[in-house]
Amino acid sequence: MAASPASRIEAGPGWRRWLPGGLIVLAAVAAYHGSFSGPLVYDDVSSIAENPTIRHLSLAALAPPRGGLTVSGRPVLNLSFALNYAISGTNVWSYHAANLLIHILAGLVLFGLARRTMLRAPAGRLDPTWGALAIALVWTVHPLQTESVMYLAQRAESLMGLFYLLTLYAFVRWVEGEAAEDGGGRAWAWLSVASCLLGMGTKEVMATAPLLVLLYDRTFVAGTFRAAWRRRSGFYGCLAATWLPLVALVASTGGNRGGTAGFGIGVAWWHYVLTQAEAIARYLWLSVWPGRLVFDYEPLRAWDEGRAVPYALVVAPLVAATAWALLRPGRPGSAGRALGFAGAWFFGILAPTSLLPSGVQAIAEHRMYLPLAAVVAVLVIGLYSVLGRTPALALLLAAALGLGCATARRGEDYRSNLALWADTVAKRPGNAFAQNNLGQALFLQGRVAEAEARYVQALQLDPGNALAHYNLANILGNDGRTSRAISEYAEALKLQPDLFEAHNNLGLAFWKTGRLPDAIAEFEATLRLHPDSFEAHCNLAEVLAQAGRLPEAIVQYGQALRIEPASAAVEENLGLALAQVDRVPEAITHFEAAVRIDPGDAELHYNLGMALGHVGRDAEARGEFEAADRLHPGNGVAPGRR
Repeated sequence: MAASPASRIEAGPGWRRWLPGGLIVLAAVAAYHGSFSGPLVYDDVSSIAENPTIRHLSLAALAPPRGGLTVSGRPVLNLSFALNYAISGTNVWSYHAANLLIHILAGLVLFGLARRTMLRAPAGRLDPTWGALAIALVWTVHPLQTESVMYLAQRAESLMGLFYLLTLYAFVRWVEGEAAEDGGGRAWAWLSVASCLLGMGTKEVMATAPLLVLLYDRTFVAGTFRAAWRRRSGFYGCLAATWLPLVALVASTGGNRGGTAGFGIGVAWWHYVLTQAEAIARYLWLSVWPGRLVFDYEPLRAWDEGRAVPYALVVAPLVAATAWALLRPGRPGSAGRALGFAGAWFFGILAPTSLLPSGVQAIAEHRMYLPLAAVVAVLVIGLYSVLGRTPALALLLAAALGLGCATARRGEDYRSNLALWADTVAKRPGNAFAQNNLGQALFLQGRVAEAEARYVQALQLDPGNALAHYNLANILGNDGRTSRAISEYAEALKLQPDLFEAHNNLGLAFWKTGRLPDAIAEFEATLRLHPDSFEAHCNLAEVLAQAGRLPEAIVQYGQALRIEPASAAVEENLGLALAQVDRVPEAITHFEAAVRIDPGDAELHYNLGMALGHVGRDAEARGEFEAADRLHPGNGVAPGRR
């Protein structure tokens, strides 16, 4: 009686069990050792730094912010960030460590899945352990994976990838247990379903996993879809049930991820699908020669349909070959069926992001996190078939070393926002989005003139870039070119009316030019969009006070203190406003609060002394004036709103 795949694996010498895993771990650490200090980039900020739902390890972490954020509709991803926040706050080291750990685990699971699959579908005389090690090692250190590992928000891709691989691996272990008739496989079946469910809560691409498990069963185990369903219909019913929470999660984002992906977002479906011929061809080339990686390929805009033709001539035959290999008859594990499964793995996992339009990115390298495994597997087995075992494995180990070094070099680009966006602009100078973000990185470094030039360049490339108008307006306003700043803010808001920061800053520009009614209107618009904006409440209160509308100003100061209770400046200004409407006892309460918060501020003591003297508490007033004089000898402090 022939030994089962499981028994053949377990019968091997002990070193064959731990040495490959150790090599994968060491290679991953070597390739990514420099990634732990990389800053928050792009939507890392909204997913981590500005995400209130990860501040506490509670049920709130399972209810991420709605809309089009990376974490929206992805509670498992959001919970993982909450765990990191509990460890290190917004200090990035624990987030990078978690991303690397996830990637290492995925590489180890891929090794186990590939090894057990190669025992079912032998590739000539290629040893399954060394063949699987070559696949997992090259996949783990490949530079195309850097975006999913070094870019923190793209943990969405790597964590989903880990759950995807676990779903398949646990299924394989279950069917091996069934074949051994040892009764130990049922736990693996439940692990497969649980992994699938967790993946659904991590990223929507997981929707293809139940179908791919069924295809794996048909390709390598049962032989036909009918046999697979007949033997394991209950299991497949459980896998299919994981689609139900996914539907609810997608619905929670409006069905289109806050207008960023899906139908009805203003991007023609056929137009988007045509771009995917270029995307897939580019992914394939980068899998073989990852020499020109790009962080952002820019959003989809006007696109020449004829441009798709040469790329379609590459992709269409591969799709056809995959379909032919899948449909042709053959025994389980035959070479033709295995190639068909590899093609289905590649195109099937890419299908959700290739067929559903995205208004944010038409091409994104992180989408290749899992599909890359199929390309690497075909290349590894193909090289062995052509070169033979020893030369192929030597070449693959050399390739893994070179790829790992390239990954480490790519990590240099992720060490600062400036380096990352400068690299992106160097490779895609026509990318208005990247030009704008490079401008912002330069601005934060104090290189204002260079930042302004980048914003202008972004607007020349894309006059409809609201953020570039907004960022340019900020520079103009800070430089005293207020009239031009107002024009740029207005243009930004025409393009993106919900950009509350632009409303707030436009209000400041109006205030600066004495247009108080217009300033009030903009601050009110800011608060309609962002009711918890401390800055907008303060600004509105100040302008209302200046306009003589003190009762309304008092209300706004109170709202500001609700959001930020420990603000000495707001306590003081609220006290001044109350004093002006003859509510001096209340004013004293707020002046006292301001002094408790900032006892070293002479002006606060002086204002408190004035209020105390107004109600006849002269001894206390003298004490405050003396404190003010000690802090500011000569008592040159005069009361006034700050």
